[in-house]
Amino acid sequence: MPSVAETSLIACHDCDLLYRKHPLQAGEKARCGRCGALLYQPKSNSLERTLTLTLAALMLFVLANSFPLLEFRIQGQVEIDRIISGVLGLYRQGFWELALVVFGFSVLMPLLKILNLLYVLLPLYLNRRPWQMALACRLIRILHPWAMTEVYLLGIFVAVVKLLSYATIIPGEAFYAFVGLIVLMAAADSALDMEELWERVEIRS
Repeated sequence: MPSVAETSLIACHDCDLLYRKHPLQAGEKARCGRCGALLYQPKSNSLERTLTLTLAALMLFVLANSFPLLEFRIQGQVEIDRIISGVLGLYRQGFWELALVVFGFSVLMPLLKILNLLYVLLPLYLNRRPWQMALACRLIRILHPWAMTEVYLLGIFVAVVKLLSYATIIPGEAFYAFVGLIVLMAAADSALDMEELWERVEIRS
């Protein structure tokens, strides 16, 4: 009896040509014969690795939003900033639209992406199918380009470089947690194999 992987179909993401999926060995790639786009590539222990990385990312997210991000020392005065400080500062100055955008990209979107990943991965790890899994997977793909923590970090670096000649700037615990969060989210994206997740659902159906 053929396996699920041997009977399932996959469409090219670029030209929509349908292919019958065949199992591949580690390191092999399946490409579209018409346009050359990558169809799929097996990743070993994708579920377990992605779940571990996502759980670690959630812990770092909590730390990054709980501790000081940067400490500024200017002429004997000390000011401690957190991730949310920039959002509150913009709101108090009347730029509530910009504050909403910064909050969405630096806090809300990354959190929603992490929670959506956990919503899908945890039940599958426990041999259960998540309710509305298709919707959750679509949300993960939609949130991916909007969870721009690395852009927020780049903005921090630019501000720090401009202020170095005026103040002493000391990175706080949240700064290192935030950098770690970016690395872990990128690693989770790289480890995630949606095809394997759906195959696990079909096998258990």
